[in-house]
Amino acid sequence: MENFGFKKVSKEDKPMLVNKVFDSVAFRYDLMNDLMSAGLHRLWKDSFIDWLAPRKNTHLLDVAGGTGDIAFRFIKRTKNEASVTILDRNENMLKEGKRRSIVRQEETDLEWICGDAMSLPFQNDVFDYYTISFGIRNVLDLKKCLSEAYRVLRPGGRIMILEFSKIENQTLNKIYDAFSFNVVPRLGKIFANDSESYQYLIESIRKFPSQEKLASLVMEAGFRQVKYRNLTQGVVAIHSGWKV
Repeated sequence: MENFGFKKVSKEDKPMLVNKVFDSVAFRYDLMNDLMSAGLHRLWKDSFIDWLAPRKNTHLLDVAGGTGDIAFRFIKRTKNEASVTILDRNENMLKEGKRRSIVRQEETDLEWICGDAMSLPFQNDVFDYYTISFGIRNVLDLKKCLSEAYRVLRPGGRIMILEFSKIENQTLNKIYDAFSFNVVPRLGKIFANDSESYQYLIESIRKFPSQEKLASLVMEAGFRQVKYRNLTQGVVAIHSGWKV
């Protein structure tokens, strides 16, 4: 059995249930992210790109990046002189990203692929960067996901993970829990007509490994110089590692 938020579901059912969640949230992705984080998700993603410090003439694989948030920032930072492949297992998230790229009039050719983070449809040693932002907690097999990331990166390539994490300050943690469990599902009901999907998203955060545990898993996958940075006192964390 696998965790689906606080529920236990079969290993076979979990991918379908997660996909259903993102089918529901795709069309309100930006609005709900702003409401749930008070706009902080934009600053977190900016900090993520700042630490990545991407170079021109490189190739990024952005996993679970269907709406393009990280890809668009990467393009801007490299001044349209880099390649970007976006992979997401949810077609509706990819459709939203493609729509946004048209609205933004992005000049760089973006490659959009529907695929699974645990079985990447790429050869070994292809990418300079592998990023996954607020998506890794939804994969079925975290170790397999990290192993695949290592496989497709070139030697010297870098993995960067942005994900909700564990707050160390107990007072802040209580406030955060109260907001998350009492307010976020209600916002989902009001603005997306769906409280259950947002209830799952909140629960999945609580079931995700701590900063230290995730760092250990990244190292077990073969990455070196693994470090992490807490943002907003650990509401989210960025993990970084290198393929040697």
